[in-house]
Amino acid sequence: MKARAYLELGRPFTLIAPGLGFLSGAITAIGAYPRDPLSWPVLAPALLGAVMAMVFNAGSNALNQIYDLEIDRINKGKRPLPSGRLTIGEAWAYTAVAYGLTLILAWLVAPGGRHECFWIVAAAVVMTYVYSVPPLRTKRFAFWANLTIAIPRGVLLKVAGWSAVKTVVGAEPWYIGGIFGLFLLGASTTKDFADMEGDRRGGCRTLPIVYGVTRAAWMISPSFVVPFALINVGAATGVLTGHPALLHLLGGIMTAYGLYVCYLMLKRPEDLAVEENHVSWAHMYRMMFVAQIGFALAYIL
Repeated sequence: MKARAYLELGRPFTLIAPGLGFLSGAITAIGAYPRDPLSWPVLAPALLGAVMAMVFNAGSNALNQIYDLEIDRINKGKRPLPSGRLTIGEAWAYTAVAYGLTLILAWLVAPGGRHECFWIVAAAVVMTYVYSVPPLRTKRFAFWANLTIAIPRGVLLKVAGWSAVKTVVGAEPWYIGGIFGLFLLGASTTKDFADMEGDRRGGCRTLPIVYGVTRAAWMISPSFVVPFALINVGAATGVLTGHPALLHLLGGIMTAYGLYVCYLMLKRPEDLAVEENHVSWAHMYRMMFVAQIGFALAYIL
């Protein structure tokens, strides 16, 4: 029973995206100019980093649930902490082990003796702490909440993946990270609509609470479209060095996908606040998966 509760504390479904994101970033770096050979010495740090990213996300999920306990009593009472299946002390132990292991694994991802991955991940760890823990707890403050999700889970994740193969000095890895960061800057709000009651009581002023459901839906819509149009811009200007035709195709597919998700959100925005997991939330994850895989293929083929 405890083992299952610990597994749920890490929220295993959410671990796929960071693992895939890190691996995609590494494969993208392999195919970027100048191209590296696809060999085990090159892939080993990437695979280790993917495990690290999943462990890190599990730790940050647990940390967030510790400080969201009162909110989760209202919104998600079946989770391990509000249901009483785990204690706060047990959750803290889980968090400490996960964060410690994260930093150890990040230090070991050091191609050519470079420890860029470690310092990027260390910065991301600080940001997840700032997001969840008082006195800063940026989760309480609308735009700051979205920013402190988008930077570690979007920008830094991709750049950390790149660092498992190549140095992060240069525009290309940060441009790619920026695309994913801009996406999450708005798309991360999709989880907030159904949580409004608990967030309001817990003092978290998310975008739907501050601006209302309809206006918040319109505000986040550009994040489902604009970032992916930047793929085409990057391919056309040479900032992105993957296969130009595949990058343009990816940009077109993702932009069209984003427009479709905007349509789903905006045709009946009031549904966002009444459905526990609105379809746009599921599409956010699917868009991440498609974009991550698409980038890897556009660079490695």
